[in-house]
Order: sequence, then structure tokens, then C-alpha cells
Amino acid sequence: MKKSSVYTRTGDDGTTSLNGGTRVSKTDVRVEAYGTVDELNAHIGVLVAYLGEEEDRRRLIDVQGDLFGIGAYLATESGRAEERHMTAVAAADVARLEQAIDEAEAGLPAWKGFVLPGGSPGAAWCHVCRTVCRRAERRILELAKRAEVRPEVCAYVNRLSDYLFVLSRKMLFNEGREEIIWKKC
Repeated sequence: MKKSSVYTRTGDDGTTSLNGGTRVSKTDVRVEAYGTVDELNAHIGVLVAYLGEEEDRRRLIDVQGDLFGIGAYLATESGRAEERHMTAVAAADVARLEQAIDEAEAGLPAWKGFVLPGGSPGAAWCHVCRTVCRRAERRILELAKRAEVRPEVCAYVNRLSDYLFVLSRKMLFNEGREEIIWKKC
């Protein structure tokens, strides 16, 4: 029987290859950054299944493509991304997310305070995505202390977590459900 191409056995020693060929520990800050972006992308895939509006589904599928590009950019050795003219995302992509936030917020009631995750399965999943997005942002910022990371990447991930928060509010509003507002004890 032919060996599957899915497993290579090269990572059995706890290392992986970056785009460019350099082997690093699977716990390297760069691997943590692009791995968390990959995790976020998978969570967004689940979120898409909860969305009722085709526009929201399309927008998040576009986000998934952007995240795939960000992951590839982050998985590329320092200096090599520029050599290969990899940009991952641009200022226009950040602006597109800002427009999506503005559109999602239009017609929503005023924000009343800190919102507890929940209210409906889809809105709760938005919050899961939002928190994984914030973790991805922290990992990317940690990488940026050691290697060049384009500022548009950081801005995009920051804006994406904001979009996911607003999308959770929009989902609840569209479902006729109330947000769960934190009541300080």
C-alpha cells in the first residue's frame, strides 16, 4: 500500500518547516501566530454555518480567504515575504472591515454596556471567534517584537475582532433576542 502524502513524519521531532524551508520548533512564536490564525479561520467556518443572511456569509468567507493569506504570510521566514511580494492584507482590506462594522451597526439599538457572550448559538459562536481573534492578535504582536510584521496585518486582526462583536449584536437583533448585559454585583 502506498504511504499517504498527508503525513511526512518530519514533524515527529517537534519541528515544522516555515515557508522558505527553515525548520523551527512547533512552539515557536511564529508558529503560534499562524497556528492561532488557522484556529480562528476554522471557528469562523463554524460561524458561517449559523449565519442566515447571505451577505454576512459572503463577507465571512472573504474574511476566511484573508486569514488564509495572513497565515501564509506569517508562516514565511522573515524577509522572504517581501522577496515574494507577499502582502497578506492591505489598507483597503482594513477599510472593508470598517465598512462592514458600520453597516452591521446601522439600525442596531445603542450599546447598553458590557455584553455577556451568548443569547443564541450563533451569537455565542461570534464571541468564541472574537476571543480567538484577540488571542491571534496577541500572538501576532508578540511575533512583531522579534520580526517584521506589516502593520496592516495587525490592524486587520484588530478590526476583525470588532466586526465579530458587532456581528454578534446584529445576529441577536435579527433573531429578536435580547443581549445579555453584564450587571455588576
